[in-house]
Parts: sequence; structure tokens; C-alpha cells
Amino acid sequence: MEEIIAKTILQKTKPNMDFWFYSDYNMNLYRGCSHGCIYCDSRSLCYGIEDFDTIRSKKDAVQILESELQKKRQKGIIGMGAMSDPYNPLEKSKKLTRDSLKLILKYGFGTSIITKSHLIVRDIDLLKQINEHHSVIVNITITTADPNLQKIIEPYSSTTLERFEALKQLNDAGIHAGITFMPILPFINDTYENIDAIVSLAKQYHVKHIFPWFGMTCRDRQRDYFYMKLEEHFPEIKQKYIQTFGERYECPAPNAKNLYSYLERVCKKEGILNSIREINEAFYHPPKQMQLEI
Repeated sequence: MEEIIAKTILQKTKPNMDFWFYSDYNMNLYRGCSHGCIYCDSRSLCYGIEDFDTIRSKKDAVQILESELQKKRQKGIIGMGAMSDPYNPLEKSKKLTRDSLKLILKYGFGTSIITKSHLIVRDIDLLKQINEHHSVIVNITITTADPNLQKIIEPYSSTTLERFEALKQLNDAGIHAGITFMPILPFINDTYENIDAIVSLAKQYHVKHIFPWFGMTCRDRQRDYFYMKLEEHFPEIKQKYIQTFGERYECPAPNAKNLYSYLERVCKKEGILNSIREINEAFYHPPKQMQLEI
């Protein structure tokens, strides 16, 4: 695997109970992603990631992380997965994420993880231990209940069923785990039927929450790649995007307002959290203080 030089691993964030998802620090151990999702915002020029489909690890990432954790007085929550999936296929052998979780445990921090991979179940043992002294939340991105559509829009990621099975294992182990139901692509999976199917499966697989975004972003390289894939798989829909959104960055589903209301109703009926503040308050607990030996 190609390595890139990194001077730091942790970036300070501004924790906010009304923002997804509550964290004090952000961390990316890898750069790039091999899931091949046709909608990925991280392809955009502003992130400066060339050859985005090639995964690179950060050189000496675990050693740099330990050095930084040793100096932190605030035992906060470390977020993973904002830019690059921490459980990409190379993590199975590289184990940067697992080794980092060991340090998060060692130094008394919590973690917030976003992933599309069922590989996360490998680390349930560490997540359970971290959760004993600080907060842990896992968000697995699921955008469609249709396995055929999933293979088109997220071709190299874990299947929808594998992700639901991972969610069940996490929640059954006492880890607060739910769904990032995003992005929902206008004219493709922005339907009431998709919501019904996702919520039904969420209930069946013990999912704690569903946090949605009925829309997507679209800019420069991201738009070029997305339109190329629309031309390949949904040629009649590409023109609808051009006519509806033009050069806009945010592309909300035309019926987004009604979809949000509908999801809120069906989640409430099934006892599944849907509000970001309720989700954050449900998983967060202050770190336990170290007990001094007498």
C-alpha cells in the first residue's frame, strides 16, 4: 500500500449536540476509498485527493496518534469516517483502525464511527471496552433496501444485508448503533417505499436510530463522475438532474419535506430515534474518572 506523510492525525472540532455526530476530534487514518459509490462528495476538488479510488494509509499514523493522545487533557470523542471509511478492505490486514481503537481505549477517549463495512464487527471487543468508560456510537450508512440498486450506487461496499447484520451485532453487544440514511438520491431512491423497507429492516435488526438526508451534493469532479454513472445506469435521469439542479451544490429531493415528515412518523411508531439531538443524548455519557488506588 502507498503511504502518505502526515504531521498530525487528530483535528479539533466544535462539539455540538445538534450536529451529526457529536465529537471533539476528527481523525482519518486513510486517504481515498475503494467502495466506488457513485455519489461520493469526497471526489470534489476542494479535498485535493487525486486518484480517489486508490486507498493510501498515513505513514506512522498509530505512532503519531499515540503521541497526540498523550498530550490531550480533554478525554473527548474521536470521530472516524468523515472523509475515508476506516473499515476499507485494506483495514482487514493493515489494522490501523483496530490499533487506533486500542489507543483510544488506553488513553480514556470515546469514539464516533461512520462506515459502510461489516468489518466493524471484528472490533466489537474493543468498542465494548471503550463504551465502559466513555461514549461510543456507530453509524452504518445505508441508502437503499434494494440489493440490485445498492450494487449500482455502492458497487464495492458491504451489501445492505451485511450492514444490517452488523448493526444487530453491535446493538446486541450494547453499542449504540444506527443508520446514516444518506445521501438519498433525487429521482432514484427518494421514495416512501424505500423508507418503509429501511424502517422495517431497522426494527427487525434492532437499530437504535435513523438519521436522514433526502438529497445529495454535486460539484466539479464529483458531478462529473456521478453524471458519467447516471449515463451508464440511469440515462433518462441525468437530464432531470441538469434541468432541476443546474450547477447547484445542494440537490435536495423534490419531495424532501414530505419524506422527512413521513420518516419521522414511521420511526416514532417503531420506537426508532430520528432527531439528531435525541441520538446524541442517547449515546453520550461523560467519561468516568480514573480511580486512585489508596
